Amino acid sequence: MALTLIKEDGTGKIDANSYAAVADADSYYEGHLYPSAWTSATATTKAAALVMATRLVDSQYQFNGFRAHDTQALQWPRERCPDPDRNLVTSTTLSPVLTNFVPSTLVPQGVAAAVCEMARELLIVDRTASPPGEGIDSVATAHATHAATGTGSDSTSSTTKYDKSDTRRIISRVAQAMLSKYGALIEGGSGSVRLVRA
Repeated sequence: MALTLIKEDGTGKIDANSYAAVADADSYYEGHLYPSAWTSATATTKAAALVMATRLVDSQYQFNGFRAHDTQALQWPRERCPDPDRNLVTSTTLSPVLTNFVPSTLVPQGVAAAVCEMARELLIVDRTASPPGEGIDSVATAHATHAATGTGSDSTSSTTKYDKSDTRRIISRVAQAMLSKYGALIEGGSGSVRLVRA
């Protein structure tokens, strides 16, 4: 079954799977200095990259406020998510309360741009997989020669020290910067579990 990209338009679609359409991303990359990974991809691959980028953004970020509709498929649109770039405006004509929230009928341009940016990153490399050597702090190798009853033997041992902070984030730094005004990256970490013996 072929993928059908369904862009969230701010109405809280129950079947939306992307914050940007291929045409939106094509326009975004017209003003990008490094668009080749995007421009050389087929329309089908671009659509898949946008859908996957949206999944990653939604799973890696806790956005401020709450979902605008109980049945919507994605994290956006949202209610009561502050927009630091927005002046105070009257929320409704009936209730003259001043707010600076992102309107609950749209997806912020920064979120759509972050998805476009992540889609290109995913075309370059699988950011969900650990790259070779990730988490390795240092490797120490020792070589020893042993003399035993006239025959010499050699042995080599290696010790690897790991550093959990040396890991590549799934969301690129550029996309993180675009999303930071609307929420926070969910920091994953290892937890501990208490062992209870029966």
